[in-house]
Amino acid sequence: MNRRDFLALAAAATALPMAARAEMLVYRPGLVSQRLKAGETVFVDFKASWCSTCAAQERVINALKAENPAYAARITFVGVDWDAHGNGELARSLNIPRRSTLVVLKGQQELGRLVAQTGRAQIKALMDTALTAAQA
Repeated sequence: MNRRDFLALAAAATALPMAARAEMLVYRPGLVSQRLKAGETVFVDFKASWCSTCAAQERVINALKAENPAYAARITFVGVDWDAHGNGELARSLNIPRRSTLVVLKGQQELGRLVAQTGRAQIKALMDTALTAAQA
């Protein structure tokens, strides 16, 4: 392998996790309700940049998205900055107790929720719930 091929492969390997991360929409007021009205299944991640639990959840979510492209293709992922919107209308309407809360919504229904869970199996189960709803 020559140096150019090695650098290209290294750049691609570095970009893959970033591509999975880029698929998460940044929350702004009204975004979730807009996406739900459009019939989308929405996976909402209430997180803070300084939260180690949130970072652990994000690593698992990104790994699962990389393993199964259907997650990113069929589910709308929305990241809610806890510091900016933790006391906002969305957090209040969903009774979100804290950062590191993951919620799946479809239509007017909450399909599942995890609070401060970082286990791969639990997060995968929640993402599978979202995927099933998105395919219905």
